[in-house]
Amino acid sequence: MAGLSLYFEDGHDDLDDFGFDEYGSECDGIRITAFLDAGQDNLTPLGRLEKYAFSENVFNRQIVARGLLDVLREFSDNENDFISVMETVARMSEDGEPTVRAELMEQVPNIAMFLHENRPNFPEAFSRYLVPIVVRYLTDPNNQVRKTSQAALLVLLEQGLMSKADMEGKVCPVLLELTEPSSDDDYKIEAVAIMCKLVTMLTKDTVEHLLLLRFCELCSDVRLFQVRKVCAANFGEFCSILGQEATEKLLMPKFFDLCSDSLWGIRKACAECFMVVSNCTSPEVRRTKLSPLFINLISDQSRWVRQAAFQSLGRFISTFANPSITGLNFCEDGTLHEIPKISSERHRHKVTTSNSSNSRNSFIDGSPDSLIQPRSEQLQSTSDLTGPPSHRPEGNSSTQPKEDGTSLGQPKHSAPLSHQQMDDCTVFNSFNFWRSPLPDITQDLQLLQEEERVEVIEKQDETMRDTEGEWKEDVPSLDAQGPATSSQIQKVLDCLQPHLDDPDVQAQVKVLSAALKAAQLESQREDADESLSESNDSTGSPTSDELSARSELSLTDAQISDSPSSSPVLVDDSEHSSEESDLIENVEEDKDSDTAKTCDEEKSKVQNVIPQQLLDQYLSMTDPARAQTVDTEIAKHCAFSLPGVALTLGRQNWHCLKDTYETLATDVQWKVRRTLAFSIHELAVILGDQLTAADLVPIFNCFLKDLDEVRIGVLKHLYDFLKLLHADKRREYLYQLQEFMVTDNSRNWRFRYELAEQLILIIELYSHNDVYDYLRQIALNLCSDKVSEVRWISYKLVVEILQKLYACEAHDLGLNFINELIMRFCHCSKWVGRQAFAFICQAIVEEDCMPMDQFAQHLLPSLLSLSSDPVPNVRVLVAKALRQSVLEKPYFKDPGSAYSDELEEALSELRMDKDRDVQFFSTLDPNRNVMDTSALI
Repeated sequence: MAGLSLYFEDGHDDLDDFGFDEYGSECDGIRITAFLDAGQDNLTPLGRLEKYAFSENVFNRQIVARGLLDVLREFSDNENDFISVMETVARMSEDGEPTVRAELMEQVPNIAMFLHENRPNFPEAFSRYLVPIVVRYLTDPNNQVRKTSQAALLVLLEQGLMSKADMEGKVCPVLLELTEPSSDDDYKIEAVAIMCKLVTMLTKDTVEHLLLLRFCELCSDVRLFQVRKVCAANFGEFCSILGQEATEKLLMPKFFDLCSDSLWGIRKACAECFMVVSNCTSPEVRRTKLSPLFINLISDQSRWVRQAAFQSLGRFISTFANPSITGLNFCEDGTLHEIPKISSERHRHKVTTSNSSNSRNSFIDGSPDSLIQPRSEQLQSTSDLTGPPSHRPEGNSSTQPKEDGTSLGQPKHSAPLSHQQMDDCTVFNSFNFWRSPLPDITQDLQLLQEEERVEVIEKQDETMRDTEGEWKEDVPSLDAQGPATSSQIQKVLDCLQPHLDDPDVQAQVKVLSAALKAAQLESQREDADESLSESNDSTGSPTSDELSARSELSLTDAQISDSPSSSPVLVDDSEHSSEESDLIENVEEDKDSDTAKTCDEEKSKVQNVIPQQLLDQYLSMTDPARAQTVDTEIAKHCAFSLPGVALTLGRQNWHCLKDTYETLATDVQWKVRRTLAFSIHELAVILGDQLTAADLVPIFNCFLKDLDEVRIGVLKHLYDFLKLLHADKRREYLYQLQEFMVTDNSRNWRFRYELAEQLILIIELYSHNDVYDYLRQIALNLCSDKVSEVRWISYKLVVEILQKLYACEAHDLGLNFINELIMRFCHCSKWVGRQAFAFICQAIVEEDCMPMDQFAQHLLPSLLSLSSDPVPNVRVLVAKALRQSVLEKPYFKDPGSAYSDELEEALSELRMDKDRDVQFFSTLDPNRNVMDTSALI
């Protein structure tokens, strides 16, 4: 019992009653189990335990309760004594003093662990004596005792000490009783909290059969908002345990009620656990039910709810991720890898099947190649799969209009089909107007215009054949062509009016409006051209006098250009036609460019992977107004979740996030840029090499010139990012690696340490010539760092460089590097440099960086010369290198080796060294584990 002690700091006046006669009040501490020692009474240790465990002095009982673990250790050898002690513990649990009960409960987890490790019948003893105490204290009238028992129960479950039978038969019934509607409010709130914490440690069957229905009732508790708040905060844990079926059937209605609760604290708790709940639902429920619910939380009237919702927005969007869309999947080690390519036949069958079921994701190609194909190719493939034959690009030669109004490979009634398709807009369906990309209606409009032109030409020919003199009155004016085409467009616009709430419809209306203006402008241009043509035909061929007159008028055009606009001005017809045509073309180009710009801006934010409103809200997180009305760090939350959102959307929808990413990369808060810097390598994996080179490399270059707090994020994953680039692009960064040696604070040695670690990995990405020309000098500079930790990791870098050179058979470069190491370290005036040379030599031998004959020829003589170094720390590493590394190689260990005599002579001198450490390492068995001597460097 001599080693059993537990101390308390406050003294006590009545120590005699506790059996500590030999201790005075001035003692610093006492041994808890001292009362078991033989004293003036003739009681046995068990009798003495009984005496003080039930003493009238409360302090005595507290000390006994505090030392129960030591008491059990004293009596664990005897089974009968052990049972007696456990029965005493059970009787003490009924003590009327709350402090004694609290002291006892604090020891229960320790006692349970002791029984588990030392008693073969632990389950029986634990279930018989300790579990009833824990359960009874859950309903104790004293608040401190209840809190202690709740904490003890959680510890027992975490350690796996409580059996399933005890949980289902003893603990859960008590919790159900405490959560009855008629239960006391304080007990009920505490029981709900403990029940929600226990659910993660129970099995699915236990939760489903015992706690699920009661949890649903508690979520609707109208009297105590604290109960609803606890349920909302732990709603995700219940969903995770119960699975998808029970979540959608029983828990989702309750979750909807909690999200619309009148108290903002409950709605905030729902927003915080939204991602976990979403993970437990089907994609359909996630899109149709949870998404609108989350939009309501984002637009909540409470700022705290909006703040929590925006913080969870990115995580909620990540639950929409589908490997068939992203082309990437997580492995067990947490890394992202591309999914093997899916065959085209299998993909086409998949698209056909999904079309029949009206799946909105049917247009997304699951193969990795399709995720990075040009947008035009995606449009063409989509049109081939889903569009009618008449929808073809205008540039396709097979669809060019012929003189008869038809197209090659296209029936004559293709235009009426397009017209019918536009009439179908009255039955609006999001499947027909899927969000990526928007339907290209300009092709239909062009076909309509071509048909109208053909009809006008045919009517004109008929009229000219009938009456040549009066054809101007009979031929329909070209002004009628504009309103006719415009009416078709206007009809489409009228069809879309009832659906203006949809963002896609709004985008279509903008496109149609622009097309309407373009059609009207086109009709005006055609009207002008036809009028000029008619005037030329009616007058016939001009005579020589008329030509001369016109030439005179053209010569005087400059003189009358300053005349008032009301006066008639005569100019040459051809010149007027050319100027007017140029003007119309310029105006038309401006209109077309504006229309195309508007369309591009709308299409750049449209996708079909997640609900568009969620993406719009996420993109708005970079709005400065959000920082004022929601959260000052909302941009940081946006940057933190951006890789998850990018993974969900897939690389084919990167255009939706590109502008947002660039905005975050130039944010004024360095914390935002730092967050992006730490995740840019993951984003590069998601986007692929093409998008990385186009969009991420410029931002990566900006981060390299940023603050150290931002640069460290890039540096920590420098290898991961560079390996994703092409060799020529990767080689450009060789010139910038030297910049990492310069930091804002020279005392930030961890920055240089991280650089050395990354350079060790980066060596494999470059050729031996690049390593020698660029990385060698950086490594040598790091070897001379003031901080030993940086020098130690840099020596390993030097070894890796030498191994790279000899692995590529660059013996000349390797020899030059060795000579540089000898001059810089072996002949260094400071002992730290000479010690580094001994360490480098040992590492070279252990890693087999070079042939041993080359080592013996170029490095071994310099290493042996340091065996007589005046500094003991240098000789210690020389002795260690020779004894543990060099002599263990067969090349040197062989008795016939040419260097065996020199090595033995050097070791003999080191064994007789006056320094004790040098003697120890020179005689140490190489197979013996000893302390690491890197601390000496």
